[in-house]
Amino acid sequence: MKFSMPREALLGPISQVVNVVERRQTLPVLANFLIEAVDEGLRITGTDMEVELVAKVQAEVAQPGSITVPARKLVDICRALPEGVQINVQLNKDKLVLHAGRSRFTLATLPASEFPSSDRSDSLQSYEIEQGRLRWLLEKTSFAMAHQDVRHYLNGLLIEFREGAIRAVATDGHRLALAEVNAEITGEVRSVIVPRKGVMELNRVLEDSDKKLEVVVGQGFLRVERERLVMTTKLIDGRFPDYEAVIPLAVDQAMVAERNVLVDALQRAAILSNEKYRGVRIELTAGTAKIVAHNPQQEEATEEIEAEHQLDQLKVGFNVNYLLEALHAIDGDKVRIALKDANSSCLVTAIDGDAVRQVVMPLKL
Repeated sequence: MKFSMPREALLGPISQVVNVVERRQTLPVLANFLIEAVDEGLRITGTDMEVELVAKVQAEVAQPGSITVPARKLVDICRALPEGVQINVQLNKDKLVLHAGRSRFTLATLPASEFPSSDRSDSLQSYEIEQGRLRWLLEKTSFAMAHQDVRHYLNGLLIEFREGAIRAVATDGHRLALAEVNAEITGEVRSVIVPRKGVMELNRVLEDSDKKLEVVVGQGFLRVERERLVMTTKLIDGRFPDYEAVIPLAVDQAMVAERNVLVDALQRAAILSNEKYRGVRIELTAGTAKIVAHNPQQEEATEEIEAEHQLDQLKVGFNVNYLLEALHAIDGDKVRIALKDANSSCLVTAIDGDAVRQVVMPLKL
């Protein structure tokens, strides 16, 4: 194997692929990149057996071949080399020799045959969607995923391909985030649960643009293909909860407030909230909303803001972090918080639509 290319052409792709390579490995080869040199250029693969990233890179290939090399060492070497330098790489027996200017590095290798194969050709369905729209879905929902919950299906994001739309839903049992975008989808509803790491890597891979990418759903995997980059993630095998049953419906009692004013008031009150439970109480009286926080040191914060509502003498507690994250996910200057009573979940939406719906359970204070 022998190839050459500019430093920058190699550094960009391997910096992206190295994100899926775990620092602690059960198999030594999982700490490596698989580098395949073919006539068209390089194919660089990294995996942790759950998520796989493949970058296709243009290079001058003098001799085709394949080998695996330590991923983080290769990235560190490329980062440390001066800008604009030409990198020449050659496989010499079982060592990979890298020349750049007056620098020379010799890296240990493992055979390409030891690298886990992921031949996933059994695709069930493929969809086209704008990158920016898919990224928007993740940003509005992924923060509500559970983290290391025993209910493994909550440690991921539900993506539903529906007639004319794509919907994303995440919940940790205390709050729920739902977002939906229009898309050219036909046929029956297909649902998949993408694991947390797959969601995080997908968020890194996606650009905020209207360029189309292909999303392929297969038996136990989801693959996203954009120019010169392919990401494949295993799916969580489980049944996602009936999320529509927990979204408050036809709640005619609501509070409307300036989103930024409410966020600022909550952030200030949170300073004196209980560090463990992060509770704040919202007290509604005619034309105003009072936000109160206490802690075990007998300290108290009180904020009062203007709010439009028909509720009176309603007091309800929430985890302030959950409420703030829900508010940050809403677009627009004003938010609508639908409330029923002190024991019911609230529904947070923009006042002009429900493409994003955030549900937060109450907290007894």
